[in-house]
Parts: sequence; C-alpha cells; structure tokens
Amino acid sequence: MKLFSLILKSILGIVFLVIIIGAALFIPFGNFHYNLAWWYLSLFTISVISITVYLILFDKHLLKSRISGGPIAETRPAQKIIQLTASVVFLGIFILSALDYKNKWSNVPISFSYLSFLFCLAAFVWVFFVFKQNTFLSATIELQKKQQVISTGLYSVVRHPMYTGVLILLLFTPIALGSYYGLLAVIILLVVIIFRAMDEEKELKQNLEGYKAYCEKVKFRLFPFVF
Repeated sequence: MKLFSLILKSILGIVFLVIIIGAALFIPFGNFHYNLAWWYLSLFTISVISITVYLILFDKHLLKSRISGGPIAETRPAQKIIQLTASVVFLGIFILSALDYKNKWSNVPISFSYLSFLFCLAAFVWVFFVFKQNTFLSATIELQKKQQVISTGLYSVVRHPMYTGVLILLLFTPIALGSYYGLLAVIILLVVIIFRAMDEEKELKQNLEGYKAYCEKVKFRLFPFVF
C-alpha cells in the first residue's frame, strides 16, 4: 500500500469512527448540548490521531495491518461473530450512556467524570506503548511473516496488553460520559474480549514457535493476579 493511500485510508477511518461514535451519543441524547460527550470525542480523536501519526512515521507495517481489521477481514467464522458482536456492543456503550445521562438514571458526580477522563487518557497512553512494543499487533488473528513472540515491556506483565488497555478505556468511558448504566454494555464486551483472547491464544500456541513457553512464563491474560 502506497504512503498516500495509507494516510488517506487512515484519515477516512478516523473520520468514520468519530462520526459513528458521535451519532451514537448525540442522536439518543436528542441534541448537541452534551458537554461530556464533546470532551470525550475530543480526547478520543486527539489520541487516535496522535497514535496514527506515530505509526505513519515509525511503523507503517503495523498501521496497514490495523486499518484492515473488522468482522469481514477475519478468516474464521468464530472470529467474524466475535468481532461483529464486539462492534455492536461497543456502540451500545455510547447509546446507553447517552440515554442514561439524558434521562438522569444515574447520578454520577462531575468529579468522577473528570477523573475518568484521566483514566481514558492513561488507557490511550498504555495502548500507544503496546503498539510501540509489538509491530505484529494485527487487527485480525493471523500469523504474520517473521512474527516473533514479544515477551518484554507490557507483554511481560500480561499476555494481551492491547485488550487490557482497551478494557480500561471502555470501563471508564461510561463514567466519563456521566453514566453508570453504560457499564452494563462494558460487562458484555468484557466477556466477548475474553473469548477472543482465549481463541487467539489457541491459534498462536498451534502456529507460533515459543508461544506455549511464553504462556507458561506470563500467567495472566488481561489483569495481573486476576485473569
């Protein structure tokens, strides 16, 4: 993929994602006077653009593999279902949070929301370092040419630090948006991610040399001393 095409596809992907998330927030809310949503969209957009710029400059291989993800890109039916489910539930987090905030089902202190923005930012920083440490982090479950087991950095803490960062982001997203009910969708997505991680490990144990030994060394998949 040529550089211009890669950059254009990345930009269009970011714009599309931000529009979809914005629609999932403002349509259920009923208007654009949802300040917490604007703060969240700003944080999300700036963070994603920053990571994308880094990948354009230093790891085009990883960027190319990341923008080619999604349910259609998966090669196995089980992962297509998992990815499709994850996409629907992901949007459900924003829809449910917006409805909650609009109808005042929850009573989230504004200080909790502001604090949650800091955790969301920390999650993006975590994800950035995961990208920095693993150039083989494809958006689909596949074995790449010359792929090696990454066992240093965050990968020495948990086997799937990317999923850990995503879960931290999603866990604090509803609270940042002024909602507790949005956490119900996060719980569902947690289950989906666990299934994906376990299926990914099965694939890697069979096809990636050294991955079994890595799993024996690093005991926890997502959270130290928990799972």
